[in-house]
Amino acid sequence: MEYLVLFEKSNDGSIWARIPDLPGCTSCGENIEEARENIKEAIEIHLEAMKAEGLEFPGTQHLQAELIEISA
Repeated sequence: MEYLVLFEKSNDGSIWARIPDLPGCTSCGENIEEARENIKEAIEIHLEAMKAEGLEFPGTQHLQAELIEISA
């Protein structure tokens, strides 16, 4: 399965990751590589918990992210 992961740098320099298709599934790391590994583990744990509760895995919403340039 594939899920879109959004990464955001916090004020303290850490990187937060979240999955829009899995509300509540978040993780963080000191850098992007660590955040990426941690969110993979968080997804697995999240999906295991859903399976244990008899819930179906949500599909992806086929979200797309892109940068939009404007002059300011």
